[in-house]
Amino acid sequence: MKRFVIFASAVLMFAALSGCSKQQEMEDLQPVTLESLGASSQAQVMPQDVGTSAVAAPASVASKELMPLPPQGPYKPTDIEIQTALKNAGFYSGSIDGKIGPKSKKAIEDFQSANGLKADGKVGAKTWEALGKYLNVASNIDKR
Repeated sequence: MKRFVIFASAVLMFAALSGCSKQQEMEDLQPVTLESLGASSQAQVMPQDVGTSAVAAPASVASKELMPLPPQGPYKPTDIEIQTALKNAGFYSGSIDGKIGPKSKKAIEDFQSANGLKADGKVGAKTWEALGKYLNVASNIDKR
């Protein structure tokens, strides 16, 4: 009988504690915010964080002032930039209208051939790496 009373007491205690854990589980499911973590209204930088990007910003700053990251991958120039760079490099004599037509494609192919690139008429990463150097050449010459 003594064993039964101890066993029943243990079961009752377990049942009582498991009921409390349901409430604790519900509290654990609540969203975590900077305010609930006790973050101050000023950004906090710890000495070990100097030189890194691990800075805790207040929620109001984090949602309003942070800019989205730029897209991954190489820079994709606009058609106007391509035509301008080709004109500055001396490969394009047409008007800069932002439309890559037959004259622009021919100029791209000529530029690619002259620079040891695959002449496919498309401005990919390698072609733009070589061509992009000519984008602001004319404006630099005018300033002298």
